[in-house]
Amino acid sequence: MSSDLPSSPAWQQFAAAARSTALDGASLRIIEAAGLQVDLTTQRHSAALDQAGAALLAQQGFEKTRAGLFTGEPINWTEHRAAWHTALRAAQPPAAVADQVLGERRHVRQFVADADARGAWKHVLHLGIGGSDWGPRMIVRALGDKGLHRVVRFAANVDAHDILQQLGDLDPAQTLVIVASKTFTTAESLANAQIALDWLREAGIADPLSHMAAVTANPRAARDFGVADERIFRFWDWVGGRYSLWSAIHLPIALALGNEAVDELLAGAEAMDQHFLAAPIAANAPVQMALATVANRSVLGYATQAIAPYDSRMAYLVPWAQQLEMESLGKSTTADGTPAGVPTSPVVWGLTGTDSQHTFFQWMHQDAQGTPVDFIACREPDHGFGRNHRILLANCLAQRAALLTGKSYEEALSETQRTESDPAQAALLARHRVHPGGRPSTLIVLPRLTARTLGALLALYEHKVFTQGVLWGINTFDQWGVEFGKVLAKRIIGELDAADGGAGAWNDASTRHWIGLLSQP
Repeated sequence: MSSDLPSSPAWQQFAAAARSTALDGASLRIIEAAGLQVDLTTQRHSAALDQAGAALLAQQGFEKTRAGLFTGEPINWTEHRAAWHTALRAAQPPAAVADQVLGERRHVRQFVADADARGAWKHVLHLGIGGSDWGPRMIVRALGDKGLHRVVRFAANVDAHDILQQLGDLDPAQTLVIVASKTFTTAESLANAQIALDWLREAGIADPLSHMAAVTANPRAARDFGVADERIFRFWDWVGGRYSLWSAIHLPIALALGNEAVDELLAGAEAMDQHFLAAPIAANAPVQMALATVANRSVLGYATQAIAPYDSRMAYLVPWAQQLEMESLGKSTTADGTPAGVPTSPVVWGLTGTDSQHTFFQWMHQDAQGTPVDFIACREPDHGFGRNHRILLANCLAQRAALLTGKSYEEALSETQRTESDPAQAALLARHRVHPGGRPSTLIVLPRLTARTLGALLALYEHKVFTQGVLWGINTFDQWGVEFGKVLAKRIIGELDAADGGAGAWNDASTRHWIGLLSQP
C-alpha cells in the first residue's frame, strides 16, 4: 500500500484515465449482483480506466484487506480488532465465532417465537442512536407496508420531545422497551431509557425492568442497569456500530416483521458478500461503484454524493447511507499517520424521488458543477396502481437522462424562438434554459423491495464504502471524531450540572457564556 498516494504511479495513472475518459453513456454497462442490477452506464468507463482501477486496487492491497474482512483479521487497526460483520449474516459463520453468532441468532428467534406464541408485547419502543437506530428504523419502514406484527416506535434523540412523542398512545402494560447500545454507556440511549422506566412506573407497572430488553456488547453494564439475563442480547466488539443491524440489533425487526424476514435479510446480504468475494474486478458491483466514487470525489472534484431512492418506503435509506459513508470515510489520515493527500468522503445527502425533483434537482441540473447521483428503483411495485409506478419510473429515467445529456444553447434557442418574436429576448431566455449535462450517475434496480433484495442493497453499499477506504488508505471502521465530541459533551454536562454553573477556562468565550447562562435556575 502506498504511503504517498497522490505521487504513486497507480494513482497518477488512475487520475489521468479518469480525466481523459468521456462521460457519454454510449456503451451499456450493467452488472448483475445478488439479484440486483447495477447500471454504471452513466459513469465514466473505458478500457484505460478499468486497467488503471485494477492497478490502483492492487497497489493499495485490496485483495489482502478484503480477505481480512472475511477472516476476522484486525483490519480496524486503530482499535486493534476485526470488523467481522460479514460473519453475522453467514449461513455458516466462521468456526472461530460460529457458536457465538448462531447462539445469539437462536436467542433472538426464540424470544420472538415465545412472544408470538404468548401474544406478548403488542408495542415495542426501540431506544438507540446512530448505528443502533438507523438500520432497524430504515428496515421496518421499508418493509412494513405489508403490515407489522407489532407497533414499533423508535426514539434516538436525547431531546425528550422525541421519546415523548413516540410513547404517545402506547399501552405501558403491552410495551417492551429495547435499549440498544454497544457500550451500554451511550448518553442519549440511557437518558431515554430512564424516561421510559419512569413512564412505566407512573402507569402502575410493578416491575418496569421486566418490560426492558438490552442489545449490547457490554452485557455486564446491562445487567447492572437491571435487565434480566434472558432479555440481554449480545454482540461483540468486532461489530462496528454502523454495521450492527446484522447482529441482535435486528431484534425490533424480528418483532415487527417476523423471524423469516430477518432470515431473508441476512440471506440477501450474504449473497452480496459472495458476489463481492468472487466476482472479477471488472464485474464486481461494489468495487466498480467505489472506483466511480473515488474518481468523482478525488480526481474530478465532486464534493457531494446524492442518493435518490424512487420508492417512498426507502425514505430512511439516505440517512443510513449518510452515516455509513461519512462516519466510515470522513477521515484523512492513513495507517502510517500521514495524510491521504486527496479528498476522501463526499458529503452524502438526498431524498426520495419524486419529492427530490421538487426540492433540489434544480441545483443538480443547472449548478456549475452539480453532483453524482445514485438512483434506486424497483421494477415491480407492491401495490396495484400500475400507472403510478410507470410515472415514477419514467421520472427516474428522465431525470437521469437529463443530467447526462443536458441541453445546449442551440437547443434552448430553438425552443425560445418558437414563443418569442424578439430575437434578443429569445437569445436571453435561451441562456437561462441551458443544462450543462455530463453529470455522472448510477442506477440500481431491485426486482421488487423484499427483505432479501434490501439485504443485498445494504451490503452493496457496505462493501462499496469498504473498498473506498482501501483505495484511500484510511480506516473505515473507527470514528474518533464522534468520540471527541462525546468527551467534550460529557465535560460540559458536568459544568451545566454544577451548582455554581462554573465553566472551565479551557472553553472558548462563547461556550463559557452559554454554560453560565444555561446553568442558571
